Amino acid sequence: MSQFDDHDAFEAAARPSLSQRAMAPRPSPYLDGLNPAQRLAVETLDGPVLLLAGAGTGKTRALTTRIAHLLMQGRATPGRILAVTFTNKAAREMKERVARLLGETVEGMPWLGTFHSISVKILRRHAELVGDDQLHLKPGFTILDTDDQIRLLKQLISAENIDEKRWPARQLAGLIDDWKNRALTPSRVPSGEGHAYDGRGVALYAAYQRRLLELNAVDFGDLLLHCVMIFQAHPDVLAQWQDRFRYILVDEYQDTNVAQYLWLRLLAQGHRNICCVGDDDQSIYGWRGAEVGNILRFEADFPGAQVIRLEQNYRSTPHILAAASGLIAANKGRLGKTLWTEAEDGEKVRLIGHWDSEAEARWIGEEIEAFHGGHRHSIGKRSLNEIAILVRASHQMRAFEDRFLSIGLPYRVIGGPRFYERQEIRDAMGYFRLAVSPTDDLAFERIVNTPKRGLGPKALQTIQREARERGLSLLEGAAAVVAGGGLSGKAAAALRRLVEQMGSFHAEALDSRASHVALAERILDETGYTTMWQNEKSPDAPGRLDNLKELVKALEQFDNLQGFLEHVALVMDAAEGEQAEEVSIMTLHAAKGLEYPIVFLPGWEDGLFPSQRSMDESGLKGLEEERRLAYVGLTRAEELATISFAGNRRLYGQWQSSLPSRFIDELPEDHIEVLTPPGLYNGGYGAAAQPFAASTMHDRASRADVYNSPGWKRMQDRASARPAPVHRTPITIDAEPAARFAVGDRVFHQKFGTGSIMGIAEDTLTVEFPAGFKTIKAAYVQPAATAAPDVTPDDVPF
Repeated sequence: MSQFDDHDAFEAAARPSLSQRAMAPRPSPYLDGLNPAQRLAVETLDGPVLLLAGAGTGKTRALTTRIAHLLMQGRATPGRILAVTFTNKAAREMKERVARLLGETVEGMPWLGTFHSISVKILRRHAELVGDDQLHLKPGFTILDTDDQIRLLKQLISAENIDEKRWPARQLAGLIDDWKNRALTPSRVPSGEGHAYDGRGVALYAAYQRRLLELNAVDFGDLLLHCVMIFQAHPDVLAQWQDRFRYILVDEYQDTNVAQYLWLRLLAQGHRNICCVGDDDQSIYGWRGAEVGNILRFEADFPGAQVIRLEQNYRSTPHILAAASGLIAANKGRLGKTLWTEAEDGEKVRLIGHWDSEAEARWIGEEIEAFHGGHRHSIGKRSLNEIAILVRASHQMRAFEDRFLSIGLPYRVIGGPRFYERQEIRDAMGYFRLAVSPTDDLAFERIVNTPKRGLGPKALQTIQREARERGLSLLEGAAAVVAGGGLSGKAAAALRRLVEQMGSFHAEALDSRASHVALAERILDETGYTTMWQNEKSPDAPGRLDNLKELVKALEQFDNLQGFLEHVALVMDAAEGEQAEEVSIMTLHAAKGLEYPIVFLPGWEDGLFPSQRSMDESGLKGLEEERRLAYVGLTRAEELATISFAGNRRLYGQWQSSLPSRFIDELPEDHIEVLTPPGLYNGGYGAAAQPFAASTMHDRASRADVYNSPGWKRMQDRASARPAPVHRTPITIDAEPAARFAVGDRVFHQKFGTGSIMGIAEDTLTVEFPAGFKTIKAAYVQPAATAAPDVTPDDVPF
């Protein structure tokens, strides 16, 4: 018989029962490897939490581990966790990460998704609460896409006898979308905005909403707006959803607009277990409705909230982090944090100035070839896939694309088509092709009704039939149809005008004395193509106009339109096919969330970056968002970041001296290496000749006498020690060497007349003409002594 003493009885009582052991929380190996701040963010489950996560600090890992921890600890079932992201891709990746952490498939998480996908589910359950007794939404509603929305608005505009050309439907759509992003129904639009759209914007908004109900339809803005209105008007419905969502998690909180903010705040008032992850220093989408103020006032919205800062960076070197931190510190509206890393110091952020944008593109191309060839000893040989160029505006891409195509350097454009593949560029090229070759039927088909000329399918069939029966080109067929009276009314007049214009353009294209650049500008203006985009009120219209200006600028490097068209055709053909390695080119906005070992940041000039348009429209708020964009650009770099600016850049068809970006002076000098080559701004002209204080960063980057710095000498030593990269010249570009000219020489230009050379840089001259200083390529001038005899040297032929 066994003995059972008091000690054994105590141990038995202390040992958990089988049921207790089965219900106990499982081990948490997924917490291994988290740093202290990440672990605190994961384990602080109760109450409001703001996870202020700097760039590259592992915020996605912290967020997904928090979801896994909630499930593993039994705090909530999957159906009671609301996890919101901004894209379907992010939602999918979050679900996959949680599954990997748990070692099992995550099932039953119906409320992990985007704002819109979750709102659709909620709205279908309460659709009948939208509207009134006579007309309300039904659960089977349709979600209109942008094209359907524009078509519906056009019908309403027509019914109100409003001139749609003056007040485009797309402009009204943008206005309504802005109101919906701010959670404003027609009755809530401020009276100060009632003048919008010729004073009838609010009435049209109300009519549009009514028509949507009649069609049992919603647009994307309605998905959140209707939910917010239901929650505010029906407390019982709101209480149901507040009870359902025991825990709420939000990614990229700094990018939320007003409607999304209200949606979240209403739902979180129940259990108050909301965790918002974001970085106020990376709020860069104000132009599409994002409100950085949402994250800045989190503690006021949720009293007692705990703010946890993720500051250990796993991406960039200390020099890059210090440069980015020094820059963003100039912003007043921020919560503040200090990024740090255990990585080695690495290379300083490099700063270099160039004579013009073409020189900037050439230098960056050479640097990329050097990195790819392994000729930068401190960096080592790098794949092109590890290199990115981040620009402020898409029109900046043209110079890099042209350069890379010419030297055979593979590249990809992230977030959009290549420059010569863009719609507006293809349209313009179609006009240029038809001007050079009137028998180009494909070009005719592309441009005949762009912009709209009232030529429907029947009219086009008439032209095609006439051309086919008589063996003519389509342009000749169009001329025959007009002459024979095959069309009537406005369509006939518009087609006659086009035929006459193309005849005039073709004659000018054949005239060797005519300026092909001026012809290109004339084609775009007289055909109404430029006006079409000027009247377009969509957010991307200004960028398309900038791209057209950049296209015209590219023509200056060629002798005629034919040479330019041949160049584009050949280089685009060479670009076809997938490449194993490619340099990435994208805008700074498109770069959000990406990272590359080597990053080039060109175009840091005032007016371009920070954007003059942003500052004009939003003042200090716009400037601070531009600075945040610069911060995002710098923190994309893992090992090496290079900032560059050009002393001269062509804007709006004119070469202009440009000032280095004000952001350059905000960079901490201890973490910057200046590389600008000797001789920049020779002769004292260009942006850098402006009277800056001697201590400023951009003064150092533009004065020739500081380029005997250790950094510059080291770069020159490396350059002389390595094999020279192979340079391939463009197919049709024949750059005139500037060496045959000297400062003080008198030269003649076909348009500006005779002038004196005041400065020389590579193949570019700065010349003082009677009309003022001009920056031009050496190929476009000749010594004044050899000027054409029928031109008086000092005449300016305007």
